[in-house]
Amino acid sequence: MTAASARVSAANARVSSETVQVQGVSAGDQAHTARGPRSRASARRREAILDAALAVAATGGYDAVHMRTVAERVGIAVGTLYRYFPAKTHLLVAALIREFQRLDASGDWATGACTPQQRLDRLTEHLHDRWQRDPLLTAAMTRAFVMADTRGAAELDRAAAAIETLLARTLAGGEPTPADLQVAGIVADIWLANLVAFISDRVSAAETRDRIDRATRRVVHQANAGGTTPERYN
Repeated sequence: MTAASARVSAANARVSSETVQVQGVSAGDQAHTARGPRSRASARRREAILDAALAVAATGGYDAVHMRTVAERVGIAVGTLYRYFPAKTHLLVAALIREFQRLDASGDWATGACTPQQRLDRLTEHLHDRWQRDPLLTAAMTRAFVMADTRGAAELDRAAAAIETLLARTLAGGEPTPADLQVAGIVADIWLANLVAFISDRVSAAETRDRIDRATRRVVHQANAGGTTPERYN
């Protein structure tokens, strides 16, 4: 967060013949200077909150993530936590966004494989392994994404954008086009629908992976056949 600040120079205030210039600092400058450390401290606290929420969800699932539990783990008051996140769904969706942003930054999913489908398969395999490795965490973040109310609308939009951008870059092999983003949105919906079935114990992990693979391959093939995506989908 930034705010305009003004600098007041007291150049006319000189002491003795050495012409020492005394430069005053406005209240706005003081506020800006103080705000810098506070902003950094706030950002660190936010990261600690997200870390705590993920740790609780990984060991106890969605139902274990209570705002008081997270606050106690971070060492802050519950009221302070609510100033960052109005509800636990909002908190878990924010954690989901961070995880996808980190995933996007940590691996170059847009390179390596030859075709969009091969790149998508590589990303799906990586995510599938993570989903199986941390089933309680997967269930918690999926439930939060599905159950978030209007208070989490902005976070939901950011989460969808983070997921779809990662998928679109993977499909495109670089900077995505609108067609890539459109396909990515459909793939994201396929992932979500199958994850909901998985965390509801309606299908096994193996069935979830198979259904995601079959559905996404049809989407990518259909997109190419319909001429809605670039030639690289061949």
